Formats: sequence, structure tokens, C-alpha cells
Amino acid sequence: MVIQEKLTKYAELALKVGINLQENQPLVINAPISAAPFVREVAKIAYKLGAKYVHTEWNDEQLTKITYETASTESLSHVREWKVKGMEEMAEEGAAFMSIVASNPDLLKDVDPERVSISNKAQAKAMQNYRKYIQTAQVSWAIVSVPSQEWAAKLYPEKSPEEQVASLWENIYQVTRVNENDPVEAWNKHIKTLQEKLQVLNTKKYKKLHYKAPGTDLTIELPNEQVWLGGGMNNDQGTYFVPNLPTEEVFTAPVKTGVNGVVSSTKPLNLNGNLVDNFSLTFKEGKVVEFTAEQGYEVLKKLLETDEGSLHLGEVALVPHSSPVSKQEVIFYNTLFDENASCHLALGSAYPINIEGGAKMSKEELEAKGINTSMIHVDFMIGSEELSIEGETEDGVKEKIMTDGEWAI
Repeated sequence: MVIQEKLTKYAELALKVGINLQENQPLVINAPISAAPFVREVAKIAYKLGAKYVHTEWNDEQLTKITYETASTESLSHVREWKVKGMEEMAEEGAAFMSIVASNPDLLKDVDPERVSISNKAQAKAMQNYRKYIQTAQVSWAIVSVPSQEWAAKLYPEKSPEEQVASLWENIYQVTRVNENDPVEAWNKHIKTLQEKLQVLNTKKYKKLHYKAPGTDLTIELPNEQVWLGGGMNNDQGTYFVPNLPTEEVFTAPVKTGVNGVVSSTKPLNLNGNLVDNFSLTFKEGKVVEFTAEQGYEVLKKLLETDEGSLHLGEVALVPHSSPVSKQEVIFYNTLFDENASCHLALGSAYPINIEGGAKMSKEELEAKGINTSMIHVDFMIGSEELSIEGETEDGVKEKIMTDGEWAI
């Protein structure tokens, strides 16, 4: 199969399985300028599928870096309201949103974390209403990745530039099932497998989860009205979409004040071009009370200082160690991929849809139910072949959910 054929299959997968684009539906693409060839392929197929229009929001990592390094503090804090309103209006119109990521893991390693934090806080605050459309699944959305030269070089430093990019493309095609004869059908089978796990977890409704691994001894309380999700979900119009390509997880929300113990990372965390590695978090009554990091301590510190909710967990996600992403035996330095190679948790906001009726609840109502709210949502990886997880039922019975990193249910 020639390269163009695979690119077309990938674009079709993103549109047909990812956002599941409907006829006469607007499509909004957020993408770096380096991803232009893929964006053009997506747009061409989207119009063939009957898209009402395709709107692209371009970005450039080098310009972003220049802004962080040279703009005034006032400028970093400024958010263009017309742009925010435009995203909200397109969401209200029922648009589907596709984010195309071509990351550079080391982009901001020499940039002052304080300046990045100022900008991120301003953006997060301004985009709260738009983010609600996403987090409550009112609209379809999906995230996919394409290689950047810098990202590929990070993964394969021993290869030539051409071989680096080709190798990363092959990784992407493998974990997104593009290499299958019929990628769409392969995804349908995969979604069915995830739904079988969801059925067990949503029937059991465990009261607590207990995580044990080297450097990890953590207990997480789950709400009585918990909803486990995975693979995909229905938007407000009843259209089934798959937000992450790849995705291997099933996830729910913890009780905000019900997390106790210590958890250690098993993969690096890439935070806006800064790496945080070999870190641990200690929780007491749901709140981070202590943390360590061999690399990126100040970056992690700034993240935890974002707001009150950034000190609490918003997501609990289970992924088998033998997932297709894990089998690549590559640390991707990209959360979309690394989180699907490993069980993970998320600091910050929970998805309201992880609790019964949560999509219609206000922030105050969610907090009253023990569901965390925050301006951030940052996944970090804690899974390994040494991780075991037990679930405790309402009557105190403990049952194995994962043993040595693999499903026990």
C-alpha cells in the first residue's frame, strides 16, 4: 500500500469513526501548519461525506514559543474574545471538532514555566464554556496525531530524518488499526470488547479501588452514581463518536475527597513541551499534600497551583499493559498515545458524564456530588506489568480487576 492510500485511510477513520461526521454538519479542525497535507486530505473527504463547511484553526509551535519568550505578561494574559465566541457559536451550531496534534516534546524545555502558566490559565478560563460542550459530549470531538520531525527525532534519534518520520507514521498506523484490511470494521470489533468490560464495571459499581505497584499504594473511592465509559459515546444528537484515536481505556470519575496514599508515574508526562519524569504524588482526603519529581519539578508545581481543583483527581482510567500501544515498546512523549499504553489518572476536572445526570449539572451541583471541577485536565501514566488493582464492593468484598497489568475480569 502506498503512503497516500494509508493517509487516506487514516483521514477516513478520523472522520467516520472518530467524530462520525454527519451530512450537513460543520467540521472544525485545530491543527499545526506542519500537518497541512493531512488536513487537506481530511477536508477533501469531509466534503465528500457532506460536510456543511470545514473551518481550520491553524497554529505554529515556533510562534507559540516566541510568544512565551518575548510577549509581555499583559499580552500572555490576553485572550481574544472574538475567537472564543467563534468556537462557542460553532459548538452551538452542532459542529464536530477535530484536533490534530504534531507535538514537539522538548519545545518549551528552556521556557520559564511561570510564563507558560500565565497563558494557560488565561486560555483555560476563557474557554470554560466551550470546554463544557466537549466534556459533556454535547458535540462530537476527536483527537488524532501526525508526526512532526522533532517528535520523530525524539523517538528514533539513531535513524535518519526520513526514517524517523516513516517509523513514527508506522507506529501511528499500527496503534490506530490503519494497517488492518478494514480499519473501520477493526474498530467496531475493538469497541465491542471495551463495551464488555464496561458492562462488568457498571454492573459491579465498586465502592473503592486499591492500586498496588512499586512506589504505588493508593485507594480511590468511587461515587455511588458512577458511570464507566470507554471507546466512544453518544453526543446530544445521539451520534456515536470515538474521541481518541487510539483509545484502549475505560474510565470513570473518583470521589474528589476519597483518594488516599501515594502513586508513582511510570512514563514521562509532556506538559506543553516540558517533560515531567519519575514523579510521585501523595494524597490525603483527595488532595495532593506532597509531590516529588526527578525532572520538571517546577513545571509540576505550577500545574498543581492552577486552581483548587488541580490538586485533586478527575479521572480513573484502566488500560491493559498488553494494549497495542504498549506493544510498540516506545515511550511516545505524547499523552494521547502513552495514556493508551498504561493505566492512568488525571489531575483536574472530571468529565460530568461519568456520573448519572452529570451532563446537566452545574459546577456547584457536581462539587456537591463529590465530582472535581477545574480549569485543567491532565492525564499521567501509572500502569505497568507490576500493577494490580482490586475493587471493593458495597458489602466489603474485594475482587481482582487487574493482575500484573492485565484484566482479571
